[in-house]
Amino acid sequence: MNWLTDIVRPKIQKTTPKEIADNLWVRCPNCNQMLFSKELKQSHYVCTSCGHHLRLYVEKRLRLLFDDAKYTLLDLPMIQDDPLKFKDMQKYTDRLKNNRKNTGFRDAIQVARGKIGGISSVVAAMDFSFMGGSMGMAVGEGIVTAAHTALANKEPFITVASSGGARMQEGMFSLMQMARTTAAINELKEAGIPFVSILADPTTGGVSASFAMLGDVNIAEKGCLIGFAGQRVIEQTIHEKLPEGFQRAEYLLEHGMVDMVVEREQMKPELVKVLQILTANIKKK
Repeated sequence: MNWLTDIVRPKIQKTTPKEIADNLWVRCPNCNQMLFSKELKQSHYVCTSCGHHLRLYVEKRLRLLFDDAKYTLLDLPMIQDDPLKFKDMQKYTDRLKNNRKNTGFRDAIQVARGKIGGISSVVAAMDFSFMGGSMGMAVGEGIVTAAHTALANKEPFITVASSGGARMQEGMFSLMQMARTTAAINELKEAGIPFVSILADPTTGGVSASFAMLGDVNIAEKGCLIGFAGQRVIEQTIHEKLPEGFQRAEYLLEHGMVDMVVEREQMKPELVKVLQILTANIKKK
């Protein structure tokens, strides 16, 4: 037997880009430090070098908030995909197909029910990885459905916003969701049902101009970007240089736009405290 010719070659398994991202290294977008993925998961995707909060996929966000990472996803109404037959460099229907394939979700929102600190709650979380978390009819319907579920069960409602704003491919239909989601939040307020808004990076455009800033308590993650128009657009409009850290969570806290700025590791404990206070007077049927 000649070992040079008869050697059994090892089989090489195909590794997908997602597996590479999950199993090897991630570069911090703030300090450019290479971070070991295993350690990054243990820190809840907060850079161990500079403390920058990386964006979370929606399922990781939900697992972080609910007790024992257990929750039930709600079925959301099916929405017409492309009411305007929109096309720019690519058909809108093709964009949706690609994003659904890459994320495994139908759109940029997931609604879940479960317990947070032992308190039954409804959470609507947005996923920036799906078309920048943009709010179209599906997202609007998700917020409304979640709010009505919280109202029917007299449970606190929590949103986690991470969005670039309205979805341009749906035009006026997208802008209408600002009014619809605001109306749904007002129904909760009239019924005395608590609404807590968590703002993650980024929360901008029509989302920040609607439900995301209407919480009984608005909680921002450390360092996240919050605003309506971009900083460069504002500077070009007013012909002035904006202050350092403008539109960051800490700046908004100083100017009374948010109530709390919380590090991700402390988000759930702080949220539990808020829910305990806000639900003290809620009477179940």
